Amino acid sequence: MASTPASPTEQSLPLFYGGLVPLSSQLHPTHGLKPRSDLAFSRKTHAIPVTVDEFAIVQRFYPIVFGLGDNPAPLALVGLQEGSNLYLGADDQWEAGQYIPAFVRRYPFMLARLSPQSDDLSLCFDDTAGQIAAGEGEPLFNGAEPTDTTKSVLAFCEQFEQAVMRTRAFMDELAKLDLLMDGEVTIQREGLAEPAVYRGFRMIAEDRLQNLRGDQARKLVQSGMLGLGYAHLFSLSLISGLFEKQFAASTADA
Repeated sequence: MASTPASPTEQSLPLFYGGLVPLSSQLHPTHGLKPRSDLAFSRKTHAIPVTVDEFAIVQRFYPIVFGLGDNPAPLALVGLQEGSNLYLGADDQWEAGQYIPAFVRRYPFMLARLSPQSDDLSLCFDDTAGQIAAGEGEPLFNGAEPTDTTKSVLAFCEQFEQAVMRTRAFMDELAKLDLLMDGEVTIQREGLAEPAVYRGFRMIAEDRLQNLRGDQARKLVQSGMLGLGYAHLFSLSLISGLFEKQFAASTADA
């Protein structure tokens, strides 16, 4: 999953992050957090990682699909074309009234392991973001002690990582029960010569879900995972609306 804690020294960084350094009272004694003015960093993505804790609200706003590869993650679709976030306006603000995923709200912070051998997670930030600077914004440290601002950021990141762990457990269960299949959506719009076909994602096979053994289904019900599965399936109906949003944007650009 894109939100998996990674070593700041690793070349591959999570979505949005251009760099990653540990936050420290020794290295950043006078640094502060400046108010976020925009969400421009999210413009060139059409799929944003989400956790199972968000499914209930995300399914009201965006289609939820699963990525490809050995470790597929839940993704909220904010566009249907690579590199295009349809919910970010020309002013780099998220469309009013729409839910902003926690993965976006967490940036530029995250918890990460400082070395592959360590089990401990440290609060880090993207030093290329420009939101954390010496002598500006809300102070992050008071001497050697973290301020309430830092404590609040840390608490949010800790809650996010806990949600990531619950998400991994959900994905492991889907894999164990072999419930994921390659997804395909075909949209036929009046006036278009050919239907639009979208692939490159995974989805829950509803027939497999319905044909689970009684003990397997009961386990999913008791754990709450069955509800998560149907939140994903219900959300897929929003793909047609997302297509219309994309069609309108393309028409306006033309």
